[in-house]
Amino acid sequence: MQIKFAHCLIDSDRHRFFRGSEPVHLEPQVFDLLMLLATSDGELVTRDIMIEKVWRGLTVSEATISARINAARKPVGDDGKRQSVIKTVPRRGFQLVVPVTMTGDAPTPRANPKADSQQTVRFTTSADGVNIAYAQSGNGLPLLRAAHWISHLEMDWDSPVWRPLLQRLSSRHRLIRYDQRGTALSGRDFPGKGIDEFVDDLAAVADAAGLDRFPILAPSQAAPVAITFAARYPDRVSKLILLGGYAVGRALRPAAPGDVEEEIMLSLIKSGWGQHGSAFVQAFSSFFIPDATNEQIRSFVEIQLASASPEGAVKLRRLIDRFDVSDLLDQVQAPTLVMHARDDVVHPIDQGRQLASGIRDARFVMLDSANHIQLPQQAVFEKMLTEVEGFLASDHNNI
Repeated sequence: MQIKFAHCLIDSDRHRFFRGSEPVHLEPQVFDLLMLLATSDGELVTRDIMIEKVWRGLTVSEATISARINAARKPVGDDGKRQSVIKTVPRRGFQLVVPVTMTGDAPTPRANPKADSQQTVRFTTSADGVNIAYAQSGNGLPLLRAAHWISHLEMDWDSPVWRPLLQRLSSRHRLIRYDQRGTALSGRDFPGKGIDEFVDDLAAVADAAGLDRFPILAPSQAAPVAITFAARYPDRVSKLILLGGYAVGRALRPAAPGDVEEEIMLSLIKSGWGQHGSAFVQAFSSFFIPDATNEQIRSFVEIQLASASPEGAVKLRRLIDRFDVSDLLDQVQAPTLVMHARDDVVHPIDQGRQLASGIRDARFVMLDSANHIQLPQQAVFEKMLTEVEGFLASDHNNI
């Protein structure tokens, strides 16, 4: 559908915005906000409707809403003083006050944000016979999200920590993701030899999903797995996105200021894994998601219990803390984006710098955050997704 107003055009099918004849890049939430206003037939759009449609029901502050409205006014040639296109109705909401014309099919209303898209869970077998559960959701060009510690395909889908990210990625891609061996729906028993097992799992999922050449989004310890896969199969990886990753595992690298030592992490896991209200939960969440809400922490803890036993979590932690791909970085040929939170204590930012400096022509983006997992209620979440979407949309060495 094409929507025209105030010398602007929104192409909803191609997710593009034009001012006159010039394309204008918009942050995804700004695009969604303009779409919502433009398709509301001049009616008032309340803050509650905006939160439901644009933020998918997440709690956001008035300051966040105001910032997005200001960002939406600029590309349409408006500002808060004139309000000639977007009018503020004090204490009630906002409305588009210019004529709108539409051509093409109208978008299907989204009555329930959780039901925007569905996922299908299947199983495949890795090289050593371990069952690996994987899920597919959305349509479009493929994106494989490599597995990380503490996940659950079913529970992540409804988690306030993960749901906004998964639905956003699924809205633009055929998203494939899987539970790491030893966790959740994948096989819990495995030999535990080293990184090659995890690389074989990634390959098995890609094969089962029918992927030939594809981009990989690799968070945390998935980064060394994806790097090994990209070095081993250069013709299969079109782009590589490394988020909060590392080249040298915690057990093998010198401790950086604020770095969490392996034995401290393992002791916390053994003493309080999945126990609501325990000192472990407070310490653990302060490492991974210090800015999380109580609801997000509760979800994070529930996923811990469902994902692995304390013994299984320790076994995995000992393995992934010993990954070392520092000698493979210069073998990565795929265009690479490295993003890392400035104050991440799970894997310090020096590890992100090492990845970016070791991989040829890699682009490095620092995220202004202390969270290892970026949270949807914070502005840095939008920055992260804007970088990911822009990188995937760029045409260099694309699929």
